[in-house]
Amino acid sequence: MTNLLQKRKPTGNVLTIFAIATFSLHLTVLFLFILQGLNIRQLSLRKPPNFVQMIDGQPITAVDDLAREPEAIRQFISKTMTAMFNWSGTLPPQTIEEAAKPQPDPGIQVRTPEDGNQKVTTSSWVASFAISEDFRKGFLSAIAQMTPPEVFSNNPSQVISAELVIQRVYPPEQIAPGKWRVGMVADLIQKKQDDDRKIITPFNKDFLVRAVDYFPYPLANYTTDIQKAIYSNRVDKLEIYEIRNLCLLYSYSNLNGDKSNPCGSQTNSGSFTR
Repeated sequence: MTNLLQKRKPTGNVLTIFAIATFSLHLTVLFLFILQGLNIRQLSLRKPPNFVQMIDGQPITAVDDLAREPEAIRQFISKTMTAMFNWSGTLPPQTIEEAAKPQPDPGIQVRTPEDGNQKVTTSSWVASFAISEDFRKGFLSAIAQMTPPEVFSNNPSQVISAELVIQRVYPPEQIAPGKWRVGMVADLIQKKQDDDRKIITPFNKDFLVRAVDYFPYPLANYTTDIQKAIYSNRVDKLEIYEIRNLCLLYSYSNLNGDKSNPCGSQTNSGSFTR
């Protein structure tokens, strides 16, 4: 009887080894799934390549994600400010019929710290999306305080229009990787429709611009005209994050704020400045 008990082989060890091997295989498969998921997530978050347009019009991929062409930066500033300060009292035409008979601009209400709510033109509101989000709200409030209520008047004899006449946009000067300083000399000209008199206000500003990412709207066929206009302001992959007064009494290349600068105490004292 003792010999029979000694000859019996235990089967528990085989089952234990099989269970451990199966569990290890499941852990390996789970690890591979997690690794694959992380790789897919990195691909989905990868920045789209930036393209630099050469003189012959052929685009090439930029090696530096923060690289922007100087002329593209100047055009971005000119386009944004022109749309911001051209107040005609009508909406931008979207069709041939609207071009022949422009639709009146109802304006968009913006909260101001002093006078409660005031209106800005639709084009100013759309163009403001080219400005960084933390600066945009205060900037729109300042634009609302500048915009005469007569811009939205239904009386043709009282309507006031405005146009930003740009005299010069300085070449961008890089102040940090992906950041530039651009000066602009311009005049804001306001006049009534039936009056030859004009109000000319100098608009000399320094713009601090930085490179940003841009992801196109995935449902382009279902966007409204205003949504398309807003997204068009982000296509340049640039945004304005600060605006200062431009001092014309010293060399524009002075970026260090030398104390001998006669405008040093005024460069940050104007409107639109954070």
